[in-house]
Amino acid sequence: MNEFKLDFYDTKTAFADKSNQDLKKKYWLFKMLNSSVVTNLGTKLTELAFKLKLPIKGLVKKTVFSQFCGGETIEECEATIQELGKSQIGTVLDYSIEGKASETVFESTKNEIYRTVTRAREDLDIPFAVFKVTGVARFEILEKIGIEKELLKGEAAEWERAKARVYEICSHAHSLEQPVFVDAEESWIHDAIDALVTEMMQEFNLEKPIIFNTIQLYRRDRLEYLKESHRKAKSDGYILAVKLVRGAYMEKERARAEEMGYLSPIHSDKQSVDRDFDLAVAYCLENIEEIAFVAGTHNESSVQKLAQSMEQKNIPHNHPNVYFSQLYGMGDNLSYILADNNFNVSKYVPYGPVKDTVPYLIRRAKENTSVTGQMSRELDLLSKELKRRRIEH
Repeated sequence: MNEFKLDFYDTKTAFADKSNQDLKKKYWLFKMLNSSVVTNLGTKLTELAFKLKLPIKGLVKKTVFSQFCGGETIEECEATIQELGKSQIGTVLDYSIEGKASETVFESTKNEIYRTVTRAREDLDIPFAVFKVTGVARFEILEKIGIEKELLKGEAAEWERAKARVYEICSHAHSLEQPVFVDAEESWIHDAIDALVTEMMQEFNLEKPIIFNTIQLYRRDRLEYLKESHRKAKSDGYILAVKLVRGAYMEKERARAEEMGYLSPIHSDKQSVDRDFDLAVAYCLENIEEIAFVAGTHNESSVQKLAQSMEQKNIPHNHPNVYFSQLYGMGDNLSYILADNNFNVSKYVPYGPVKDTVPYLIRRAKENTSVTGQMSRELDLLSKELKRRRIEH
């Protein structure tokens, strides 16, 4: 019997909905991002220009913003939602505002996430909503909770308000039966986030997987945490729902560990990260009736392994407890080929005011240049498709 294998180099399928002009624009943008020198200089200049209130919004919006974001508002994302939906790819609307710390902004962010949950419920093309706890709670409070440091009187009240915002979002999602991801963040605030998300799962995941925690497998302790989370869910009678990712704060985590003199929580080599990610996926697949999971990865090998395992175990490609997910603007060869083979797949589509999404875009650019070969792979695939279409580039 022939082994089931997806062809991630089928660029005709991967870029079927891209015009010649779209492809050329994407190719030149990735060519720039492939240079760490250009990326570092570009990100510094962009930050400076916004600080100096220079009129660069239009340029940013037409280039890197349009590549990685769906628009500035939910309404501006409509074209992207529909375009992806035509190829059977779901959209995850991700309100990407970072680094804010006022109660007014937290309330505003909560209301916006509330809107994304409502919008998702109206549309089969939006399978999940998503939010970050730091979008509705102050980082320093989460840090204190994580190390069990006593809160001051005003901080205790602030923490109660933050928890109430998270509860309101999760309760709303539950009332609409709309699954929602709680994104992962830095390890030193994650004990607080994990405890909060576990509480939400205990309350809202009794009948269906609604609240999803995110597990970063570049951390040494997360494979065991996944198994422990499963044991707890079984014991307490709720459904475990998780999004599995490798992780996005590697350099920051290592720098802090070195500066403060503790063992980095991040695996020391890529092989260990890949091993733990694939073991986590295998564990979820073995317990498919008890765990709903999303494999959030751009790693071709991990995607291929999961697809093949599902085939070998006779698990339907569109099993409701298994989803693949990639970022909008990247990994189209994975997303579109998976969708073409009837697997459940979604794209994270960030949105928000251009100026406020700059921290997200800068992190994305830095991540992409630090992940070995990521940009080169994107470029190779784009180049292959441009040649297939006989377009000069």
